[in-house]
Amino acid sequence: MQSKLVMKLCLTNLLVCCWAFSFGQNAGDAIIQNKKSLDTARQTDLIDIGKAIFRIRPGKIREEKDKKLYFSILPIGGTVPGGTGNALITSTSAAMYLGSKKTTNLSTATFTPYWNLGSRFGLPVRTNIWLPDNTWLIQGDTRFLVYPQYTWGLGNSKGNEEKTLLSYKYIRFYQNALKRIKPYLYAGLGYNLDYRFNINTEDNSPELPEYSGYKYGTGKNSFSSGISLNLVYDSRSNSINPLPGMYGNLVYRVNPTFLGSNNNWSSVYLDVRKYISLNPEKRSQQNTLALWSYFWTVLNNKTPYLDLPSTGWDPYNRSARGIDQNRYRGRTLFYAESEYRRDITANGLLGFVVFANVNTVSGSGSLFSSWKPAGGTGLRIKFNKASNTNIGIDYGVSKGYSAVLFNLGEAF
Repeated sequence: MQSKLVMKLCLTNLLVCCWAFSFGQNAGDAIIQNKKSLDTARQTDLIDIGKAIFRIRPGKIREEKDKKLYFSILPIGGTVPGGTGNALITSTSAAMYLGSKKTTNLSTATFTPYWNLGSRFGLPVRTNIWLPDNTWLIQGDTRFLVYPQYTWGLGNSKGNEEKTLLSYKYIRFYQNALKRIKPYLYAGLGYNLDYRFNINTEDNSPELPEYSGYKYGTGKNSFSSGISLNLVYDSRSNSINPLPGMYGNLVYRVNPTFLGSNNNWSSVYLDVRKYISLNPEKRSQQNTLALWSYFWTVLNNKTPYLDLPSTGWDPYNRSARGIDQNRYRGRTLFYAESEYRRDITANGLLGFVVFANVNTVSGSGSLFSSWKPAGGTGLRIKFNKASNTNIGIDYGVSKGYSAVLFNLGEAF
């Protein structure tokens, strides 16, 4: 019964992806509009305010229509996911055009080191590089983490207080190269490595195999090394703050033992996002409905515990706002989220969002046995109008949990 439900869900997501692809192909005018430059003449960002406060008056401002590189740096204190308290976080985002703005998307590189003044430490670097005329898309995700976080085992049978603190060190190295095969559609190969070591539970807690009832990847070390087949459809021109358009990503990953994996296992990840402008006549003002859904499943019984689908562990770690990271884990995860984005001030300096999400995971029962909702709201402050980068301050809440989250750029 469960396998039939999973198959139905896969087909449903595939139909949604095909519908969105067809919609994007038919809505040529809307996609062409994405390539137009934003009208920033009437907008205000924190850089403008800083110039006014410190009375910076350049003699002559050179027109920046050909500028290709933008930086945004945000040193903040916040809460890191996983329930280990506050942290010092610094987010640095570089956005650049490697070709003509009319034919090339905005490439991004983000470095977000954090430290919770204790045992948690992270050095993550993400890159999304568009070569001239969007002929190639090069994706990278490299991380070194010292990462204590709570875990609740498989499924949703454990209550919030039945968690245990799991500590480990983590090295991730993902690199994908995709070639354009038709407008907005890319296909390619990637290499994915996940190495977790020094895996331990907190003192006086059961060891992970006993606590989780799962024996794969629950020892002291877990090593997964594999090849991925990637398909991307992306009609957005700016992933930092997407304009109307859509995004689809299908990843099939195979991890054979001859590449070093502890066990043979494979997985499928399907991600679909749609951005709908509710006021397309005024492109300088934000008034957008954003929709996001992903389906993530493993195809083998020997997938390591920490490689199993889990809330908050999507590729960008942006899902499940209002739910503790790692709260629900299983062989299959389905997730859906919607967010309304709107400017508060006419100059674009301030805005707000309202969001709601829901997930369901298999493990202790069937995939559809329990839906876990969350929701919240957030403030947006325009940091850099040239790259359309916002500072996001979100408050999310679910049953038994709430958190304030800081982002540089939109959640999705």
